[in-house]
Amino acid sequence: MAIDRVEVFVTDLPTRLSRELVSGTWDTGPSNQLLGKPVLVKVHADGVVGYGQIRPLAPSHIVCDTTFSMVGAIREIFAPRLIGRDLFDLELHTRAFDRVLRENPAARAAIDHALHDAMGKALGVPVYKLLGGKAQVRIPLEWSVGMADDPQQMVAEARRAVDEFGIPVICVKGGHRLGWQQDVVNFAAMREALGDKVAIGIDPNTAWTVEETLLALKELRPHNLEYLEQPVARRDFQGLADIRRACEGIPLMADESIFTLSDAFELARERTVDVFCIKLYKMGGIRPAKKIAAVAEAANIRLNVGGVCAFSQLESSASAHFYASIPAPLTMGAAEFVFGLGVFGPDPLVPEPGLVIEKGHTIVPDRPGLGVTIDEKALKKLTLSHDVIN
Repeated sequence: MAIDRVEVFVTDLPTRLSRELVSGTWDTGPSNQLLGKPVLVKVHADGVVGYGQIRPLAPSHIVCDTTFSMVGAIREIFAPRLIGRDLFDLELHTRAFDRVLRENPAARAAIDHALHDAMGKALGVPVYKLLGGKAQVRIPLEWSVGMADDPQQMVAEARRAVDEFGIPVICVKGGHRLGWQQDVVNFAAMREALGDKVAIGIDPNTAWTVEETLLALKELRPHNLEYLEQPVARRDFQGLADIRRACEGIPLMADESIFTLSDAFELARERTVDVFCIKLYKMGGIRPAKKIAAVAEAANIRLNVGGVCAFSQLESSASAHFYASIPAPLTMGAAEFVFGLGVFGPDPLVPEPGLVIEKGHTIVPDRPGLGVTIDEKALKKLTLSHDVIN
């Protein structure tokens, strides 16, 4: 099936979500802020249309992608190299991309998801069937709580997650400007409010030093810390290894440290962490994430599936299909794409969501492709820019 056309849309977000992270305020608005607007890709091949969407986490310390860089990479470099090629030749697409522009994971992820969606539709099967089948039926969900000056504000959000949606895992963001001590105070308040039936981890997003991490671990241990995510700088693999030895049973997770297959190999070789955080937008989509999952399995490293930036059923569904294809013993915790499931507002492009929350879990769609139907009228209304490559 030859790819004959690729469309690229930048869409607005009428619903606003604001989070406080170590790198500052992460915000889906206001409407004139274009750095982090969602980018939607349509891939056309012999009458089949596949959809993929990524909202770049910009501005952010985590990734370098912006809406502008995504559109430029797709329109000028990646999409022209898809025209005339077979839809199913994923490895050849990757090699063609690598020869002219390496990485650019968010742009590649949007294309990768659209290709998988189109492949599933062409064969009449859900995407998880392309990935080895459904290894998990129900997917547990994780809720990430942003920082606030008042710990009780964070507690209130976590209570809503647990009481209203039944979320079983809470991730407390760390890296407070008052230091790791305030992060401990916030975590302790969360544990006191939620009790021990809810799993709670902490993610300083690289804000701590090794020494601070060891001090924080000592203070957090009595509060039943379930996991520790990326406390130190991205390339400080030795620091992660030192921390892992001190964790003594508390799983240590790599997030900012793992973007590529090479990162996965190096982390696995050095026995640096216990868990890889898989985020499709930072790895280039489902295909490269499955390769990283194979490295993890070989090294006895577990997988956590990380976040969707805001409101997107398409992006959440891609993560759900990936998660469902991984056997339960290889995963840890829960999947952090709950913000795409309507908890802060519906996806404006999907009036009938393919994924819903039931008692803190969701079920991967069984319809062909990603299982998400885009409202074309809503897409037209919310489109800020539109390019066609053929």
